[in-house]
Amino acid sequence: MKTTYIKLVTVLICSIFCGSVVAQTPHNVEFNKKNFSDTEGFKVAEKALKDGQKLLDKQDFPAARDKFLIAQKFNPSNADLNFKIGLCYVYTQDDIQALPYFQTAIKLDPVHTPPIAYYHSGIAFHLTYKFAESIEMFRKYKSTMLPAVLATEGKRIDRRIYECENAIELMKDTTRAFVYNMGSNINSKYYDHSPVITADQSMLLFTSTRPNSFNSNLTEYGEYDENIWYSTRKDGVWQPAKEMPKPLNTKDNDATVGISPDGQKMFLFNGKKGGDIFYSEKKGTEWSKPEYFTAINSATGHELNASFSYDGRTVYFSSDNKKGVTNYGEHDIFKCEMDAKGKWGPWINLGPRINTEYDEVDVFMHPDGRTMYFSSTGHKGMGGYDIFKTELQDDGSWSTPQNIGYPINSPGSERCFVTIGSGRFGYFSGFRDGTLGGYDIYEIRFLGPPKKLQMSTENMLISALTNPIKTASAAQEAVEIKTSRLTIYKGTVRDAETKKWLEATIEVIDNETGRPISTLNSNAATGEFLVPLPSGKNYGVTVKKDGYLFYSANFDIPATAVYQEVVVEIELLPLRKDATIVLRNVFFETASAKLDPKSHAELDRLIKILNDYPKMVIEISGHTDNVGSRPYNQNLSENRAASVVAYLSTTGKINKNRLQYAGYGFDKPMATNETVDGRALNRRVEFKIISVD
Repeated sequence: MKTTYIKLVTVLICSIFCGSVVAQTPHNVEFNKKNFSDTEGFKVAEKALKDGQKLLDKQDFPAARDKFLIAQKFNPSNADLNFKIGLCYVYTQDDIQALPYFQTAIKLDPVHTPPIAYYHSGIAFHLTYKFAESIEMFRKYKSTMLPAVLATEGKRIDRRIYECENAIELMKDTTRAFVYNMGSNINSKYYDHSPVITADQSMLLFTSTRPNSFNSNLTEYGEYDENIWYSTRKDGVWQPAKEMPKPLNTKDNDATVGISPDGQKMFLFNGKKGGDIFYSEKKGTEWSKPEYFTAINSATGHELNASFSYDGRTVYFSSDNKKGVTNYGEHDIFKCEMDAKGKWGPWINLGPRINTEYDEVDVFMHPDGRTMYFSSTGHKGMGGYDIFKTELQDDGSWSTPQNIGYPINSPGSERCFVTIGSGRFGYFSGFRDGTLGGYDIYEIRFLGPPKKLQMSTENMLISALTNPIKTASAAQEAVEIKTSRLTIYKGTVRDAETKKWLEATIEVIDNETGRPISTLNSNAATGEFLVPLPSGKNYGVTVKKDGYLFYSANFDIPATAVYQEVVVEIELLPLRKDATIVLRNVFFETASAKLDPKSHAELDRLIKILNDYPKMVIEISGHTDNVGSRPYNQNLSENRAASVVAYLSTTGKINKNRLQYAGYGFDKPMATNETVDGRALNRRVEFKIISVD
């Protein structure tokens, strides 16, 4: 009895539901006064409809939309009117707002509604994460195509379906990251985009179309011309953005393109004469007048952005130039390398593993020297531009680009991704719900399990430094994107006596090969410098300035070493009697006085000083730790000092009368001998000026 009752209720419910559906099946209501009892209302709606059509014919889409909406309020059941409202929204770049009108038109008159309504419905469903509905719309749109159209447009629709399928898969395994809108200190109600950042996260620059002191006229799109803005980070908070001064900003379009890891060199776009990439360098507090960057501008292509390698000797950039170079699609990513004489070489396409038949843009080369990010409408994307990551392999090839995942990427477009040295924070521009205006700038914090990576003192990157090291990040969370294998060596340079900030030259040498890696300057106004040192090399770093003794540091960084920052305050000693420095890049074979060839670059710098001051007399002293007997260490320290003097007199042809040497064994420690790091500091060779004149 109970079963029969349930069946009866079910039948009744189904009958009521089905009857309701039949009764509510929408039908198209033509704009004919016979269909309406409200004569006055019909007249107003009909006039609005005609006015809207005239505006639509003139392609004044916002005004046409407003007129059509008046008519639609009176008669919401006209398929053609709903379609035209949707079309107006599409032409004002708002597919999501168009969606309900296209869907209404399709339901009211599926036969006569133009098939493009299916296409834009597919886009809107895609943008609102309704991927199954989006796929259905795209397939229906494709089914309406004539064979001739299908041959050319079918592939584009297949790509759209593929992106929906990718989105479904990528959202099953999300990237552990928080994505934040950076808020009103950075973003405005206008377009804010193209962030660039220093490796230590101290300064962010970006492009904005907000009003400023350089441009006061609105463009046809209701925006002002682009200009460059910046923000500094204080106590973990980005300060309110300020516009960059002349000469970086002008009355033309000026936009951020790329910045060096230390924030002292910049690529920027200038809209004069159609737009090209320019280069500027910071001198003290002033930026130099931007210069046309010949190496990466072309007469037949459009160059979008550029990124420095960590050593400043390679530039990565995107271009759609197809004349005289290999090009696989729309914009491709290229590189250009500087030779030993400082001249830029030819363009080199990064190849089909990176570049597709679609658009590859917004290249960013991480300071670790091996990780590259870019945006692409190709590869395995979720829709629009997605951010991808690739790594440079030991054989010089690039790994297959990987989508960095949701929630960073979305069905919309993510552009201009950059990340700081540690890889823990990233920045990009995009258009999402809750934006303050058009495109906004977003900050990403990459997360991981709460596991701390303790920094090994046994493998300390500093083999010896005169001053104590301040480690800015002694422990870090494990991050989803691999912890960067990078050391940031940064600090200040000043006169040891006057304490005045100095613009000094900082040279980085590969100690294994003796070849120079990079050269940069500390800032004249602040003395600040920042040097990125990718893991896997033995680096010699020298800080020098005319009239001063040079300062040297050694970084022997294992290939597996994770990110850290080393902060120092360097005080250069004027060239005078009794001035002493430690030669940190002088090495010997174990328990031997035989010089290691890695020492030659350091000693050659000392030879230059002696040649520049031909009357200078110096003492070379050797020092050891306290492991072993006193006689043994005394003898070893003296023999090592003698080996250095022999190199200076033989290789440098310095008169031996100007060279003295002494061994002090372990009698003059500069650190404790109770630790590995302390003993390393005590094993050293020093250079002391006996007399200058």
